[in-house]
Amino acid sequence: MQTGIKKLWAPWRMSYISKLGGKDEGCIFCSKPKQQNDRDNLILYRGKTAFIIMNLYPYNNGHCMVIPYKHTSDFTELTDEEMLELMQLTRLTIKVFKKVFNPEGFNTGFNLGRAAGAGISQHIHLHVLPRWVGDTNFMPVLGETRVIGEHIFDTYDKLKKVFDEETKA
Repeated sequence: MQTGIKKLWAPWRMSYISKLGGKDEGCIFCSKPKQQNDRDNLILYRGKTAFIIMNLYPYNNGHCMVIPYKHTSDFTELTDEEMLELMQLTRLTIKVFKKVFNPEGFNTGFNLGRAAGAGISQHIHLHVLPRWVGDTNFMPVLGETRVIGEHIFDTYDKLKKVFDEETKA
């Protein structure tokens, strides 16, 4: 029986670690959709008033966000059209998660404001996470480390294929 410390191999985390010293300039939720490299930016779907993007620093595998294009931190500034599309894209994300991951549940929600836990408080975003019984363990509590079992671009490719199938005209 082997004993001792085991290695946690997560080379994609280096991009996160290297950014700890500084922040991106401007709002990433405004700048990413303006670029034309959706895979690099993890954008899965572009709607009329909102888009779906994977969280670069996920709580678990597949963690996505539904984000209005409008730059606002005030929920009451969203139009009815924007609110409707946020909910429609949340439903689409859950439908895709069911096909790709077969989760046992979902967490969805907004963290409005820094005091509510918003990491990017200046731009509203709705989190959508697939969940499974037992998908959390001791690592986040004791090691302050989340274990994601698949490379983020492998997950992107699986999700993107089904988003494209679900939204083709």
